[in-house]
Amino acid sequence: MKIIVTGGAGFIGSAVCRHLVKDLGHMAINVDKLTYAGNLASLKEIEDSELYHFEKVDICDRAALDALFTKYQPDAVMHLAAESHVDRSITGAGDFIKTNIVGTFELLEAARGYWQSLSEAGKQAFRFLHVSTDEVYGSLGDTGLFMETTPYDPSSPYSASKASADHLANAWHETYGFPVVISNCSNNYGPYHFPEKLIPLVILNALDGQPLPIYGDGSNVRDWLYVEDHAKALFTILTTGRLGEKYNVGGRNERTNLQVVKGICKILDARRPKETGKYEDQITYVTDRPGHDARYAIDATKLETELGWRAEENFETGIEKTVDWYLENDWWWEPLRTHAKERLGLLKK
Repeated sequence: MKIIVTGGAGFIGSAVCRHLVKDLGHMAINVDKLTYAGNLASLKEIEDSELYHFEKVDICDRAALDALFTKYQPDAVMHLAAESHVDRSITGAGDFIKTNIVGTFELLEAARGYWQSLSEAGKQAFRFLHVSTDEVYGSLGDTGLFMETTPYDPSSPYSASKASADHLANAWHETYGFPVVISNCSNNYGPYHFPEKLIPLVILNALDGQPLPIYGDGSNVRDWLYVEDHAKALFTILTTGRLGEKYNVGGRNERTNLQVVKGICKILDARRPKETGKYEDQITYVTDRPGHDARYAIDATKLETELGWRAEENFETGIEKTVDWYLENDWWWEPLRTHAKERLGLLKK
């Protein structure tokens, strides 16, 4: 298969490209604008493969997208390009509206135009996977899980923009018969995760002797999914998911933010002990961000029972692999550390 992967230089997108090329032997056409979070170093393992191609393109550029479809004649699109950091969306929502909503519209239209030019057999085989987030569902109470039928209730500019994109993708299927399938995933973690996000930020701050910031009292709950498990799930959904359907992807690994941070500290205590004290001593509690959802938790039953996918890593095995990767790969993260120094997501007074 020849597959366009938008956002393929990002955290999840690069994992998808590596999985397609290294594990499955498919062609990955990485389409990425290369914003601050796009990093071609994340594709180092496959950059010399004849199955990997990179195109620096903004998904808001319709003419460039049309040219890509003409050039590569893909069998499928996996749409991951998105602005995705909640704190950044609070500080400046404009880029989220442009990329996540307008960009998705332009990509859908370019892909639909290409799809309409195909033979009947080509139309039947073509697939468009729109990759989204569990944050579109809003926040849960102490019990319950997000299901595919859970009403949308986004709380941040980021999640609102992703919810809008989901509705566009679904509408293109319902209105035009365009072969769309949608996925909504829980929080990802693993190698090549941009250092502004919680898990890599805590690992690297701990090593630097800096404070380990926890929003509020650290009781916010997330369901964590190892990124390589997610990449495998996305290909499964793309190739075997029913058109017009949504599939939730989760790891069944709920943890409070405080539990996550303390777990990382414990691993680091064992892997790289401090001369004095414990890494937990660096934990600090900071002002919570506005509209901070209390709890996310995914019910992945539909994906597991209908398509046969299962997460291979639990949180304990995955977080150990993640910490070890950061300890061994400072060549990748050291140049990116400047982006993770400034606190974002606070409203200006």
